[in-house]
Amino acid sequence: MTENAQTPSAPNSELPTQYAPAEVEGKLYERWVERGYFTADPASEKPPYTIVIPPPNVTGSLHLGHAFQHTLMDALTRRKRMQGYEALWLPGMDHAGIATQNKVEQQLAEEGKSRHDLGREEFVERVWQWKEEYGGKILGQMRRLGDGVDWSRERFTMDEGLSKAVQTIFKKLYDDELIYRAERIINWCPRCLTAISDIEVEYQEDAGELVSIKYGEGEDTLVVATTRAETMLGDTAIAVHPDDERYKHLVGKLIKLPLTDRSIPVVADTHVDPEFGTGCVKVTPAHDPNDFAIGQRHGLPNMTIMDEHGIITVHGPFLGLDRFEARSAVVGALREQGRIVAEKRPYLHSVGHCSRCRTTVEPRLSLQWWVKVETLAKAAGDAVRDDRVTIHPKEMEKRYFDWVDNLNDWCISRQLWWGHRIPVWYGPDGEVVCVGPDEEAPTGEGWTQDTDVLDTWFSSGLWPFSTLGWPQKTPDLAKFYSTDVLVTGHDIIFFWVARMMMFGLYAMDGEVPFKTIALTGLVRDERGKKMSKSFGNVVDPLDWMDKYGSDAVRFTLAKGANPGTDVPIGEDWVQASRNFANKIWNATRFALMNGATVEGELPAPEEMSATDRWILSRLNKTVAQVDSYYEDFQLSKLSEALYHFAWDEVFDWYVELSKTTFFAGGEGAKVSGRVLGEVLDTTLRLLHPVVPFVTETLWTTLTGGESLVVAEWPKDSGFRDDAAEAEIENLQAVVTEVRRFRADQGLQPGQKVPARLDLAGTSLAAHEAAIRQLLRLQPEGDSFSATATLPVAGATVALDLSGTIDVAAERKRLSKDLAAAEKEKQQAEAKLANEAFIAKAPDNVVDKIKGRLAKAEADIARLTAQLDALPAA
Repeated sequence: MTENAQTPSAPNSELPTQYAPAEVEGKLYERWVERGYFTADPASEKPPYTIVIPPPNVTGSLHLGHAFQHTLMDALTRRKRMQGYEALWLPGMDHAGIATQNKVEQQLAEEGKSRHDLGREEFVERVWQWKEEYGGKILGQMRRLGDGVDWSRERFTMDEGLSKAVQTIFKKLYDDELIYRAERIINWCPRCLTAISDIEVEYQEDAGELVSIKYGEGEDTLVVATTRAETMLGDTAIAVHPDDERYKHLVGKLIKLPLTDRSIPVVADTHVDPEFGTGCVKVTPAHDPNDFAIGQRHGLPNMTIMDEHGIITVHGPFLGLDRFEARSAVVGALREQGRIVAEKRPYLHSVGHCSRCRTTVEPRLSLQWWVKVETLAKAAGDAVRDDRVTIHPKEMEKRYFDWVDNLNDWCISRQLWWGHRIPVWYGPDGEVVCVGPDEEAPTGEGWTQDTDVLDTWFSSGLWPFSTLGWPQKTPDLAKFYSTDVLVTGHDIIFFWVARMMMFGLYAMDGEVPFKTIALTGLVRDERGKKMSKSFGNVVDPLDWMDKYGSDAVRFTLAKGANPGTDVPIGEDWVQASRNFANKIWNATRFALMNGATVEGELPAPEEMSATDRWILSRLNKTVAQVDSYYEDFQLSKLSEALYHFAWDEVFDWYVELSKTTFFAGGEGAKVSGRVLGEVLDTTLRLLHPVVPFVTETLWTTLTGGESLVVAEWPKDSGFRDDAAEAEIENLQAVVTEVRRFRADQGLQPGQKVPARLDLAGTSLAAHEAAIRQLLRLQPEGDSFSATATLPVAGATVALDLSGTIDVAAERKRLSKDLAAAEKEKQQAEAKLANEAFIAKAPDNVVDKIKGRLAKAEADIARLTAQLDALPAA
């Protein structure tokens, strides 16, 4: 529990009869922003807590994955702010090089133009215009969700400050010989006309063809199999394994390359698997990464056979054909020459596609800029190994290490116009000059700047520190770096997380970019299926917010937030969360109408009833439990704990049990009113980070406080009352058992039944009025005759159901339950009698079985007594 952080003004007990999210959420959010609650102060003496938002693409809009991660980040930040931290949740967007350029090029195409018609400078200006007009839609949607971000610090990867950071680190890497330019095999998208990184290639099973081709003549004949027959036009060798006896006599010889006037050598290379296929591999160094490596080892020439559009450039009958047209034409020509040994169609194999446009990627030899990652990747791995950075959940560490420990040099140049242009100039006599942000670029005749731009992930890799002002030594950087938590999906641990680790450690002299990486799963539909437009199961979270409110969407997502695991979600679940918000609203409204208050000191425990002490004890345990779950990023468990505490214990039990006290009035009602006010105050504080809108409205009405955003986070006072908890648990057992019995007999919930309560010798005597009210039990009359007796928790409840009970049905029900209890008892006794099992089983497992045995024995005694109490049939 907590002392009230703000002195209550005049609480307002008036609440509308129904909660209408649409009338509350927008106004509340704007009030929070206007009052500066989310604006962090670097001069504050409070300890810092920092989260930088994974920057969404400027082209994007809010989807459920965003809503999920933003809910988690917002909950973490709101709680820390309430705990007294100077909390900064920094927002911004990524310029999304390829995606944004594609958007504007599509727009130009509708006008009958291309970017080349405009020229580079005018095209870039056109992209900025598009960004101002259409980009950033997601930022307004973030407000709708309730994101408590510091809008005064909103950043964009192409803004002036971040552009300077990009140029600074490029220059630093270049000077440290960690950036270089080289001709290597890259992934090329013939549609986007740019290189793309390995992690931007998505592989899928395509139905292609596998063709076996005979190379050479007579005894000097080899057979190779390929799925890309057109690339044979660029073959410069055939490779075999050096230990393969079948081909040793051919190594070093030249053999005829079909369809050409060239001969190519047979080379021996250990890359070849002699057990796979014929044990022969065609080598096309300019169009395959493995072939390129073989070519480098053997000094083979690189022969490029197609241009950037995937059009064949080799002189001959295939010149000018598209790569796929050429594939069929080459196979046809080989077939005519009798060189096709075998053909298999369809042949399912894994084919890389551009993740943005789905075009089949073409491996292509190209002159590009690269980051030498060996030392950077080692530092990124070591930071996790020595616990400077924690990956949560821990089992995700293996995926991280598998990536950083085997990272290849990173191709960072892209053949685009939108993005950070590479700060390198070439002179008329072959000079190469890298220019830093405060340096003058060379001028004069013959000097030109590199035409490529940097990979988008290059600038977003600087995000944790560039957004705080680096390379300048700003107050923000001093206060808020290193950041505390990175919340992101496990699917981009390679795209983004590893990049930030490498650059952060490098630029910030070994200081980690974040202390914890909290990896989430992916949001799926209610059947666990991936959401996809092609499946027709994509959900716009704004539709659900319109229908059920933002709190309902947030709470549903939080309840599914088990670290690292995927999150299934369906509309029924959102509706259930809306019902929870309504329950909170209605219960608080009832409490306010019946004297719930936070005014004055909390009464001493001896002035409280057992019910009051029970709920305060349970409240403190819940505070401790919620704190524990937050520290372990278990938002699913903390949401479930809060749901059951609020709905079950506070609203269904405490409020109901307190009704008799409230109706009776007097000092007891005042004490319970103050306790109920305390419980609601604390519960609303606990719920606020996950469901901020409804809790803010109710809490300010209850307490008269300024805002939950800046209220104090509850603390566990240490108050416990095990005796009161046991007493109320017994009461709950009595009520639950009688309710079950009534339901089995088909009695209506409101139907009153004469009953005699024997509570002597128990702690339940003080609760008789509450028990009777909850169970709709009338006092026994002169004609009372017990037709059923229910012994439970040391008490006995005798009911007169004359004319209403089906004795035969009740006997059948009890007999069935008794048989189940006896079976459970036998199974538990058998396990406990098994010495081998007892010797091997952990203590907690044995204790659990002993508990099952004790419960079964208690059930048998209870059910036997109930059967004995039934009247004769």
